[in-house]
Amino acid sequence: MEWLAYAEAMEERPPGTVLRVRDVTKSFRRGIRPFRRTTEVLKGASFDVRSGELVGLVGENGSGKSTLLQIIVGLLRRDGGTVERPGRLGYCPQLPMLWDKLTVDEHFALFAHAYGLGLEDRERAVVPLLEDLRFGRYRGYRVEELSGGTRQKLNLALALMHEPDLLLLDEPYAGFDWETYLRFWDIAEQRRDVGMGILIVSHFLAERERLDRVYTLVDGRTVE
Repeated sequence: MEWLAYAEAMEERPPGTVLRVRDVTKSFRRGIRPFRRTTEVLKGASFDVRSGELVGLVGENGSGKSTLLQIIVGLLRRDGGTVERPGRLGYCPQLPMLWDKLTVDEHFALFAHAYGLGLEDRERAVVPLLEDLRFGRYRGYRVEELSGGTRQKLNLALALMHEPDLLLLDEPYAGFDWETYLRFWDIAEQRRDVGMGILIVSHFLAERERLDRVYTLVDGRTVE
């Protein structure tokens, strides 16, 4: 793996906390008047992710994990509390944000433009990711031609290509075969070791020993 390039890209990574969540609350109103009801999903979630940490957030289906992640990313407005995340953000959603008619390379070009990466920097980032995730031969394939596992590889690579300070992963290994699953953990640990802060959100974490800390979302609150 070409980790030297990654380490060089991260030399100026700011130390300290890359994500601080404090007392975040969120409620949803459902139904129609006069039968409308308010459901509290988050009742004061709080946790930190520091540079060079691999942190897990677990909870049952419907516990509010995805809601909290969308608030952190900025896709959903919180009712109360604060979210601070200085630095570059990488987000790997559970459902890949991909376009069926675009090729793998076209996705890299599109996201590189959004990240402000030039052609040379894009290739420096993309080539090691293709090698590490073993899907380089699919560069010219349209997304509609890819398997679910290969789409998830692309989803992860797009979140990593600009070397973010904070990487948010929502059920990141869904659809991976066993070899790719192990490679995922190798990649995550290597990024952590060069200073990236990583949050893995899942309903089940079988590899807790790989994580620095694990938070559980219970009744709308986080418990370490």
